Amino acid sequence: MRYQSKFVCAGAVGALAIAAATPANAQQAGLQIALVDGRTGAPAAGVEVLVENPDIGFARTLRSDVRGLVRLEGVSTAGRYRVRAAGTVPADGVDVALRANFTSSVTLRLPEGHATGSAIVVTGHRAVTGINAVNAEVSASLDRSELVSLPIEGRDVVGALVRLPNVVPSTGFFAESPSISINGANGLDANYLFDGMDNNENFLGGIKFPVPLGFTRNVTVLANSYSVAYGRTANGVVNYTSPSGTNDYHGEVYALVRPGRPLDASSPYPRRDLSGNAVGESFERYQAGGSIGGPIARDRTFFYANLEYTRDRNVQVVDAPALGAVGNVTGHNEAVLGSIRIDHRLAEDWTLGLRANVGRVTIDRPGGSLGGGNATFPSAGSDQQRFSTLVAATASYAGQDWSYDGAVQFSRFRWDYARPKGAAGAQVAIRDPSGLTVGVVGHPGYVFNDLEETWQTTHRLQRKIGAHKLTVGADLIHSDFALLGGGNPDGNYMVDLTDAQLATLAGSGKGLGLTAQDVLALDPVVANYAVELRPRAFGTGQTQLAAYVEDEWQIGPRFTATLGLRWDYDSLTGKGGKGADLDNFAPRLSLNYRPDARSTVRFGAGVFTGKLAYSVISDALQRNTTAPGFLSQLTALQAKGIIPAGTDLQKITFDGNLAVSAPCATAAACPAPEQVQTLRDSATLGEARILNPDGYKSPWSLQLSAGYQVQATDTLTFSADVIYSRSHNLVRLRDLNAPSLFTPNLAALTDANIALLKAQPDNAARFALARSLGLVRSQADADATRPVALVAGGARQITESETRGQSEYKALIVQLNKARGDDFYAFRISYTLSKLTNDTDDINFRAANANDYSTEWGPSANDRRHVISAVGYLYPVDGLSLSIAGLFQSGQPVNLVPDARIFGTQDLNGDGASFGENYVGNSDRYPGSKRNSARLPWSATVDVGLRYAIPAFDGRLELSADVFNLLNANNRSGFANAATTSNQVQFGGGAPFVQRNAGPPRQFQFGLAWKF
Repeated sequence: MRYQSKFVCAGAVGALAIAAATPANAQQAGLQIALVDGRTGAPAAGVEVLVENPDIGFARTLRSDVRGLVRLEGVSTAGRYRVRAAGTVPADGVDVALRANFTSSVTLRLPEGHATGSAIVVTGHRAVTGINAVNAEVSASLDRSELVSLPIEGRDVVGALVRLPNVVPSTGFFAESPSISINGANGLDANYLFDGMDNNENFLGGIKFPVPLGFTRNVTVLANSYSVAYGRTANGVVNYTSPSGTNDYHGEVYALVRPGRPLDASSPYPRRDLSGNAVGESFERYQAGGSIGGPIARDRTFFYANLEYTRDRNVQVVDAPALGAVGNVTGHNEAVLGSIRIDHRLAEDWTLGLRANVGRVTIDRPGGSLGGGNATFPSAGSDQQRFSTLVAATASYAGQDWSYDGAVQFSRFRWDYARPKGAAGAQVAIRDPSGLTVGVVGHPGYVFNDLEETWQTTHRLQRKIGAHKLTVGADLIHSDFALLGGGNPDGNYMVDLTDAQLATLAGSGKGLGLTAQDVLALDPVVANYAVELRPRAFGTGQTQLAAYVEDEWQIGPRFTATLGLRWDYDSLTGKGGKGADLDNFAPRLSLNYRPDARSTVRFGAGVFTGKLAYSVISDALQRNTTAPGFLSQLTALQAKGIIPAGTDLQKITFDGNLAVSAPCATAAACPAPEQVQTLRDSATLGEARILNPDGYKSPWSLQLSAGYQVQATDTLTFSADVIYSRSHNLVRLRDLNAPSLFTPNLAALTDANIALLKAQPDNAARFALARSLGLVRSQADADATRPVALVAGGARQITESETRGQSEYKALIVQLNKARGDDFYAFRISYTLSKLTNDTDDINFRAANANDYSTEWGPSANDRRHVISAVGYLYPVDGLSLSIAGLFQSGQPVNLVPDARIFGTQDLNGDGASFGENYVGNSDRYPGSKRNSARLPWSATVDVGLRYAIPAFDGRLELSADVFNLLNANNRSGFANAATTSNQVQFGGGAPFVQRNAGPPRQFQFGLAWKF
């Protein structure tokens, strides 16, 4: 009921915004037209220019100013605009498709003309459209024609972005992390926009509504030096522009299938589904959908609607022979994505719009795993749900001197990460007499159910005054979060069964239907019994406010300077011990010089402010406690000056989730969950987290860029850019109760000692010998050096998120793009030479040794030195197209860690495991090794897409076939991957390479579509 009321309220506000013509900011764009004498290159002033868009019935006649420029702002992105000089026929015009929140540029070269009074009569012209003659933005786009021609798995637009410079497949820090990295940074640091509006899942980051191919007109990645209208990231921006209806009905109906084996090549390593989760060779995908757009009232009101459905099938293996259960379980992922956009021309100068998107994505975890060895029964299975809703109302005014645009948007995101398939109850992990886990039944064992509801409103006003175009804008986002998290309130048991008890269960005939109650009824011996004491939802709000002013100054007919200032506020910076960060003023400068009609030279410099992920605060609430023992530790840290004097401890502590272990010999003797509450204040924690008593700062970066772009011919464009970015205030972890620094005795790390350590009978013996050699430190020895001792109700590690991390990115990008024009081919080639170094890769990154971040500076997890992307399009005969897309990348960094088979442990310094551990780089390094000091080999992937269309039913019937990884290369690097399964953690000391995963093998995809 609450959901329905919110949705109705959102729709009512949206309708009211349209009815009242509230100025809004999405789906609108600008167009700058430069007119020059083709012989002298001089600006052509006083030329009448016709801007027409027959798709929506738009026509405007404008006259170039003394600088030879025509500017049109606040126009819709719907349809295609034809630009031509007065006195020429429509066929002489040039077509331009606009991008949301950007001013596209066109240069008309006028080779013949003569003045007649104050007018110029033009009898011919040539256009230049492939260069940015407005500002210094470093960006790249894929339009609709390129997207539908590219081989794209599952119509997933994000996967196609790796064809653009500054974008690579990402190693993320959980399976559902964004599959791309911009400028080598964490994919969660990018800002994802939809028609210029927020489309971020703001708990961690990434895309809220997964925009499908059928509702994408174009998509742009902004890497550096973009306008002050963009913000909330110290890194890059991904901006989708949605399609629109026109005066003609158009659309498609499609079916797409990925049949899997036996057509796909075999591989011992798992693939990934579109959510990033691992799947096996049995994986199949089926998709269907359709879209339609057209007029509601010609030349005035238009609609575009899209609906897409995806169903995956994946077979898992439950391998529990000791319990009489070995068999397959089948999981089915489902995604339903529905979208609609309505555009209405209220008057000649006013355009209104409404966009709604609903996404329902369910990821099935039926139990088992991709192969043998996993004993999770279906009763412990779960579903992950990612449900998104966006409703945006927009309006814009495009006057002669004034323009105004803005929007109001409501969005809702429900992320239920482990929704139990069965009823509430206990989880039971079953061990045999050897101590091996032979089965897991019951509840998934934990809860993570996040709800985010967000309102956004944006406003932008522009005024042309002589050579200046002044812009002022404001953007407000408020999100409310509620997270139900923690362990299992009904208890998680680890039990030890006798051979007789195992035989009883195996002979029961339950098979895969075995439940927790079946096991607990045997009253087994209990090795551990843990209960979540605080199974409640909690959260807070986040308000993000931005205001900006910008002056685009036409200093001369060929020279444009854009000066801007943006201010950002993030209320999350006010959590903790100090007030909010209010000094986020970000000046930006952009210079664009046109030596001639076909080229530009660009320079940009500026400061770019990011936001905090809500999880930074949520983790500090969820993993917090107010137990007296913990408060006594904080008081002791304050007395030592580690926590600032005067800090109010009540402001940095919170009753978060807390799971405690209750002692009991057998299941029948274990106290009921409500009886375990008495242990609340005496439970000891391995790690607790507090809100930072020093407060938080917003991340920010200093960005510089310089570039040259030239349109050599009507279809061939070349560009070269150098960019630099230095980021500050990045989030990382600090242990306020860290033990002293420990440095292994490298002199003892001889071949003879290593052989002796390996020869020990078990890890306990290895650890004892390694400790005597000074190669490891015990946890007890480490604890003895901590600032405060571990007490009942307290924690060993007392961590906080701090905003002190830094990174540095340098890159050279060279591009050569060939549009098709009248030829039978086109191509897009880019080469990026880059380097990203940092001292934190993620919000849960922690220094490996005693908070010593000076030794953490090194390559990022997603750093590459060389990336070559080459895409070619061939059109040999009418209706047939062939696309070949190659991606060639140098290897990603490898973190070298210690091997317990040598040292008896991976925790060399004895400080204990932390939240995240290996896959965010927190683990101890092999003695003498620096962070990310090795490299994986190059990767090479070639994909092919074939399209053949024939006329049918007043449209075109198109057959498609895509082959991914045509050469079936075994890529150990360079593919989108979860960090926990990547090859980027290896044993040091010259140990043999262990391959844990690979890029997808050769795979096939087939489709049939009717387009009209």
